[in-house]
Amino acid sequence: MDSQDIFNKLTRGIRFNAVRKELKNEIKAQEKNDADFGSTILKKKVDKNRLEAIRREQVAHFRNINGISASGKNIPDPIKEFIELKENYSVSEQIINNLNSCGYKKPTPVQMQIIPAMLSDREILACAPTGSGKTAAFLVPLLAKLHQPSKQGFRVLILCPTRELSKQILRECILLGKGTGIVPHCIRKVSVDDKKFGPNFSKKFDILITTPNRLIYLLNKENSVVSFSRTEWLIIDESDKLFEPGIRSFRDQLEEIERCCNENIKKAMFSATYTAQVAKWCHKNIKNILSVTVGHRNTTVQDVEQDLVYVGNETGKLIAFRDLVKQGLPIPALVFVQSKERAKQLFNELIFDGINVDVIHADRTQLQRDNVVKAFREGKIWVLICTELMGRGIDFKGVKLVINFDFPPSAISYIHRIGRTGRAGRSGKAITYFTDDDKPTLIKISKVIRDSGGTVPEYLLSLKSKKSRKKTQLSVPSREPITTEMAPPAKKKFKKQIPDESKS
Repeated sequence: MDSQDIFNKLTRGIRFNAVRKELKNEIKAQEKNDADFGSTILKKKVDKNRLEAIRREQVAHFRNINGISASGKNIPDPIKEFIELKENYSVSEQIINNLNSCGYKKPTPVQMQIIPAMLSDREILACAPTGSGKTAAFLVPLLAKLHQPSKQGFRVLILCPTRELSKQILRECILLGKGTGIVPHCIRKVSVDDKKFGPNFSKKFDILITTPNRLIYLLNKENSVVSFSRTEWLIIDESDKLFEPGIRSFRDQLEEIERCCNENIKKAMFSATYTAQVAKWCHKNIKNILSVTVGHRNTTVQDVEQDLVYVGNETGKLIAFRDLVKQGLPIPALVFVQSKERAKQLFNELIFDGINVDVIHADRTQLQRDNVVKAFREGKIWVLICTELMGRGIDFKGVKLVINFDFPPSAISYIHRIGRTGRAGRSGKAITYFTDDDKPTLIKISKVIRDSGGTVPEYLLSLKSKKSRKKTQLSVPSREPITTEMAPPAKKKFKKQIPDESKS
């Protein structure tokens, strides 16, 4: 029996064609199952992409209706309610309750985007109108990130242009951080704080709020013990003001401060106005920055009624102001002037009229300035005369009127000045006096008012020459003293009579 016979005997009754057919059917069935499985995966993937596209469209619509513009990579979604912070970011209920106690029932547009962004460790460049809740927008995520006191030194450094603003931030930080145990500190007197930061000073702080000059002084002291090696966040409030040119620019100071900080420190910069210098510096020095703008850049809030009033000359300003007092001056009111000399002059005029007025300027001591600000907050002073010092970030609750007695030197200055009223959804009014000397700058302010929804006569939106516009960028006008007294007549100059010898 050969091999063929053995094979035939072993395979007797087996139909190879049927086996081949069954195998083909099994293969086809498996291929169909694989195809169906692949189709299901593809369908799920398509559905997921479609749902993600719908979600992104909804987020974009939400940003649009709230006037939020955000640019950068992987932008966190904005929040609609504060409770989302607890659900999505594990923010403590204590901080959310503190927000409600401070009057924040719902997040403002800047808070909607900034809080989740900073909780996601994103570095920020933010521009939002005055009174829009920027301070709480950066304090809430900072307090949430710190969790609890560490007793190891400063973990957050907040820089701002004036001591008054730093004290205001301190007050809000204390209110929002109530019950967390986190301890903020504001440098009041450099000499006192220099002793406090000694090695035997047991109580450490978590947050330091100060001006650049005061901090630089402490850092440059011999054997300085101020340390920022554990600092996690650097916040710069009113960043455009800090970046203004000067004898020693803030950019140089910032570099010096950064050298003393943790190299992995994160930065966030906030202001009511946008400047190209700040944006350029941020994009050059901060990687993967998230830029957030609320509303149109360099515009005012629409809750402020804005009037431009032509008064002819300096005397006309006092006449217009006194007419306003007779009609019933809305109080409390802030009055801005160009210089400390003019602040003193206007104060002397108004105090003579019996108006409940006080003045704040650089010549007053720190104690005097603190007392004036406190009295104005408490309603003991109705009218406060001030210079640009008070134009930045200071939040006086319920200011009903801002008067630009002297025309602002720039549109940026105008936006910050009138931002002292119409805060946190309240209505307010701003009156700006102008004379012939102010006409070259008038077009810029007129455009700000128009872009904010105000009405401006068409003739104010035109400027005759670029030469006059360029001139105003170099200096502010030289103005006559503030007084209603008649100027003494000019003395006539007589030439010395020389006798005519020919007639003698």
